[in-house]
Amino acid sequence: MRLQKNEREIIKYAQEIRKNTIISLHSAGSGHPGGALSIVEMLAVLYFYEMNVSPDKPEERMRDRFVLSKGHAAPSYYAALAERGYFEKSVLKTLRKMGSILQGHPDMKKVPGVDMSTGSLGQGISAACGMAHYAKRTGADYRVYCIIGDGEMQEGQVWEAFMSAGHFKLDNLVVLLDNNNLQIDGRVDQVMSVYPVKEKLQAFGWNVEETDGHDVKGLIETLDHARQVKGKPAFIIGKTVKGKGISFMENQAGWHGAAINEEQFKQAMKELGEECI
Repeated sequence: MRLQKNEREIIKYAQEIRKNTIISLHSAGSGHPGGALSIVEMLAVLYFYEMNVSPDKPEERMRDRFVLSKGHAAPSYYAALAERGYFEKSVLKTLRKMGSILQGHPDMKKVPGVDMSTGSLGQGISAACGMAHYAKRTGADYRVYCIIGDGEMQEGQVWEAFMSAGHFKLDNLVVLLDNNNLQIDGRVDQVMSVYPVKEKLQAFGWNVEETDGHDVKGLIETLDHARQVKGKPAFIIGKTVKGKGISFMENQAGWHGAAINEEQFKQAMKELGEECI
């Protein structure tokens, strides 16, 4: 079901997701903090306002689907699923540990609520297009949501998926771009520019809108508008900050994939309002 929580409530959920993302990454001793923290508000709005899902019925046929195409951002995805009630929050501390259901990238066979295993960049958006296309062909009225990274858009497979979705007029598909303009090697516009994104997606037949990817109100309004668009897939460019919420991580490419030591963990949790864990 769609919870449709209000803006203030969703901001609180986002804060919890951000805290638990840091806790799980610190426990793991490895992972990808930067890109996980930049999609927190997107996940909070999707799971606590937008999507028709229920942890009580994770396999319900008519549920909405979600695909995290940038699978390395799994820690925040797991934190959102735990916050929504798919599994206990205590499981988050087992991230990347032997025998844990929470691997470094999402596994649909092990994690409740995960609709697609991802990790190899470019493949998630293709799977999301396939899900949306199947729903169209069978008359199912569920919607498919997908978060992709801007560095991921350098993959050729992504553009084949964009072309397909536009051609088949998949207006049940919503793609959110985590546009923090940083990837492991530096700035996206310097490594291999994907810009201008809006004009390119419009040329592929998509309805494109832009918003602040950390502004809950803006995300809600943009997703509401996407529901009204017919005959075109929806693409939302979310302007984000890599490492959002942690001062020493923000806008730092080096935090794409780096371990959090004890001192950094304490500072991060203090900045998020938690003195002791």
